[in-house]
Amino acid sequence: MTDFRRLTGMFVAAIGLILSAPHAIAQQPDRGDEPGLVADDGYQLEPEWQKQVVYFRTTETPGTIIISTAERHLYLVQPGGRAIRYGIGVGRDGFQWQGLVNITNKKEWPDWTPPPEMIQRQPYLPRFMAGGPGNPLGARAMYLGTTVYRIHGTNRPDTIGTKVSSGCFRLVNNDVADLYERVPVGTKVVIRQKPEL
Repeated sequence: MTDFRRLTGMFVAAIGLILSAPHAIAQQPDRGDEPGLVADDGYQLEPEWQKQVVYFRTTETPGTIIISTAERHLYLVQPGGRAIRYGIGVGRDGFQWQGLVNITNKKEWPDWTPPPEMIQRQPYLPRFMAGGPGNPLGARAMYLGTTVYRIHGTNRPDTIGTKVSSGCFRLVNNDVADLYERVPVGTKVVIRQKPEL
């Protein structure tokens, strides 16, 4: 009888651990959002994600930004069938989107106010964070249309080439500063989920 009680107690404890695991996992910080972490700007990206000039066929005019979430690249169209290609981090599954917007605002070292939907999913996030090296928006932000989404820097350069954001597009700080200087407010931004054939 004692063995039966012991086994029953162990079984109940095991069930409790199993049931509490998803809740504990859900409360873990998103590896893409770490407020207060200062970016390692010496982090070396894999060659695939490094900024480079590439051949690029498009009917879009030079100066247009084309984002391919499937490829995890942002292209700044240049004259002569070329583009500057940047490696980016994109929205995780269920948070990717597509459309046509314009850059409506630009900010250096932007403040961060996570939207209520993000706070609900990630309650550990601050309600406001002043701009600076520990801010998850990084060194620059370009605001996309009337959406809550941005093209921005990051304090997590190791997330470039991954799908971890809540819908924004992130670049390493050096790359986002470079892009920021090249594009004005009003720049057309085309977001595609699937590559063109």
